[in-house]
Amino acid sequence: MRSPVIARVRLFFRRHWQRAVHWREKLVPKEEVVNLLLAAIVGVIGGLVNVFFFYGGEMVQRIFLMQPGDPVSEEQSFAPWQRLLVPAVGGLIAGLILQWGLRLVGRQGTSDMLEAVVAGDGRLPLRTQLVKTASALISIVSGASIGREGGIVQLAATVASKLGQIAKSPPYRLRLLVGCGASAGIASVYNAPITGAVFASLIVLGNFSMNLFAPLVCASVMATMTSRTFFGIEPWYEVPKFPPIIPAQLPWFLLLGLLCGGVAALFLKSLRVSTAKLNKLRVPLYLKVALAGLVVGLIAIKFPGICGNGYYVTNDILKGAYDNRTNALPQLGGLFLFKLVATAIAVGAGTVGGVFTPTLFLGAVIGALFGIGVHGLHGAENLPVGAFALAGMGATLAGTTKSPLLAIILAFEISLDYSFMPALMLACIIAVIISHQLHQDSIYTEHMRLRGLVFNRESEQTGAAMERTVGDLMHAPVPPMRETASLREIAERFLGSPNNFVPIVNLQDRLVGIVALHDLKEFLNATQDFDSIIAYDLMRPPPKTLTPGQRLLDALPVVLQSELRNVPVVNDPGENRLVGSVSRAEVLAIFSEAIAEKSKPID
Repeated sequence: MRSPVIARVRLFFRRHWQRAVHWREKLVPKEEVVNLLLAAIVGVIGGLVNVFFFYGGEMVQRIFLMQPGDPVSEEQSFAPWQRLLVPAVGGLIAGLILQWGLRLVGRQGTSDMLEAVVAGDGRLPLRTQLVKTASALISIVSGASIGREGGIVQLAATVASKLGQIAKSPPYRLRLLVGCGASAGIASVYNAPITGAVFASLIVLGNFSMNLFAPLVCASVMATMTSRTFFGIEPWYEVPKFPPIIPAQLPWFLLLGLLCGGVAALFLKSLRVSTAKLNKLRVPLYLKVALAGLVVGLIAIKFPGICGNGYYVTNDILKGAYDNRTNALPQLGGLFLFKLVATAIAVGAGTVGGVFTPTLFLGAVIGALFGIGVHGLHGAENLPVGAFALAGMGATLAGTTKSPLLAIILAFEISLDYSFMPALMLACIIAVIISHQLHQDSIYTEHMRLRGLVFNRESEQTGAAMERTVGDLMHAPVPPMRETASLREIAERFLGSPNNFVPIVNLQDRLVGIVALHDLKEFLNATQDFDSIIAYDLMRPPPKTLTPGQRLLDALPVVLQSELRNVPVVNDPGENRLVGSVSRAEVLAIFSEAIAEKSKPID
């Protein structure tokens, strides 16, 4: 026997279902809104990951070194034998964690963020990344020549991907969430929200369309604000105010761009050679990582400044600590050479971390060397060496990433000096041109091309996307209704479903028409008996449909013309039996990515 409460609720619904349907149509969130909400959540997660890395690193450093602080400042206070031993032991421990941890979690698919976006479906394994995070923390606090930003970005992207997997998001949304995680990671590390969004757009997703860029901006902003809650609003690097650049000084920055382009190509080639050589060594992974730590320790006996990601030394250069030193040239020259060697060996050995910040270190050192040389020639004497160092940071980053816009925006966000931008822009553009001539790949595509995962940008990658079939993307069909279903039953279905249409099938499950939510509007204020109106009276003719074997390229006209969020898929046009559906947004996202790839310059 039915409860009186349930009976009253049903009676109320029958009297007011028209108004409920009307409000339901207005309140169902659009996909763009859902993406923004997810991006905001990912942004908060990215900010918290940065906080975790900071305090987690401090905790590990207290255990490992008995005191917190920057690896460079700590190494400088060590005796020579400690400078040698700490990075080597740290490398050994980090390598053991990496080797045995990965063996324990087993094979889980790729954990590379770019590989998951370019050649995968956006799925990143969380357990694998947690092992790598633990290894990265040990490497960072023991002074490995690697950046902490790599671990933060990768962990934020992995957690974002896991969030999407739990929500059973389709591949196109998983890729977007990975991009949001990367955006949040970079933004929180450098306190640079614009850089985070641009990095994810240009480097990770390779697409600047607004439907993708808006969530990236949202994630970047939320990550920055979360991080600032703990660390304040101050920029990551301490850049003093430089005098305005005058036109007569621009040629110096053109020459600096030429130099930084060559440095960027040299750095990229050194990473390739080191990786190739160390991959040939028939020794366990932990011994390779220990070897990288030992190299850092040997160098640190004379040049402790090469330890860590180089932030401490870079700040000193920017603030003018090397401007008037009598031994500035040999000191900076040694820092540049040995930092290049130490970073190349660390990356080649498989040390977990990033190369973004070490790249900025190399750029700052080469810029400072150039500035000292210019002053020696009595040129641009009103500009401090730090100004050339900042331009060197941007130009070298532009040359290694092949993205001048990213480098320019990062340099602006860490300096907040608009008057310096013309000189910086000139140096970055020249550096990219020179670097591309000497070494075609960027620091992020190098390893992927060597593994055969980055194809010719004109045809192969685009063609592979177009050759996918409808069946590859097909989901379960939108639950259909019979042609004898009453108007009241159809209204109840719309209230409990996020779809904007209901497919109508006959007894043989053949698609005979559809009823759209919009079709119910004319009955909202009507007073007739709704049980007398059935789906057959309301339905439109069947829409254009797809079949599982169709190529996406052939299906595109139907998808573009369709007004339905989920385009029906039938077994074949003759029988017309409903077997599935394809998300219109997912198909269009695939084509958007393919077009973005095709529009890039051919290597």
